Amino acid sequence: MSHRLEGKIALVTGGTSGIGLATAKRFAEEGAYVYITGRRQAELDAAVAAVGNATGVQVDSTSLEQLDGLYRKISAEKGHLDVLFVNAGGGSMLPLGDISEAQYQDTFDRNVKGLLFTVQKALPVLARGASIILTGSTAASMGTPAFSVYAASKAAVRSFARNWMLDLKDRNVRINTLTPGATRTPGLVGLAGPDADQQQGLLDHIASQIPMGRVGEPEEIAAAALFLASDDASYVNGTELFVDGGQAQV
Repeated sequence: MSHRLEGKIALVTGGTSGIGLATAKRFAEEGAYVYITGRRQAELDAAVAAVGNATGVQVDSTSLEQLDGLYRKISAEKGHLDVLFVNAGGGSMLPLGDISEAQYQDTFDRNVKGLLFTVQKALPVLARGASIILTGSTAASMGTPAFSVYAASKAAVRSFARNWMLDLKDRNVRINTLTPGATRTPGLVGLAGPDADQQQGLLDHIASQIPMGRVGEPEEIAAAALFLASDDASYVNGTELFVDGGQAQV
């Protein structure tokens, strides 16, 4: 059986849990050597152990200095990068009227600034024909109470992909947005707080809003990321691939 990413070098930011970790595992299974970033060393070490063919680098994507160090390391060790999955990010819930400057800055620093400079600083090491995958969100395509700042930050991500593919057309680099719907990850259940019953209640409520009647699993998002990373998507560029059980489509 041939591996779809045989010999490729991949970077998954925010790869220590949830969608990032599932994707890093899938990329490695398909033959890629995977760099994983995360903000906490213990989680990073555990992720590398789970993925196998991988190197963990402690990086806060909002720090341009740390991003420089990451790409220096990749360049020195592997010389180039074939797949960049910009997955680091996050958000919190506050309704209009309660939004703070701190929440705004945290969300936009992680989802917009961090993503922008993760891509821009990768350009010198990106191989010709590389695939860049940005992580969007169904929140950018629909309304959710108390989630406007996060939704707006993810709308910016979608806009970046549309414009950057024009900036990169001479390099034969593809750039696409992968847009998960609600997915069973620590980031999602954490929105409900630490109580297990409340977390399950949140998942049940969300599932009732999804045509398929359930939330997604990280491995299902990883399968779509693999498609976008691979040569199977050689003519897929500038698109938004929804992996959401129909959530944002109705």
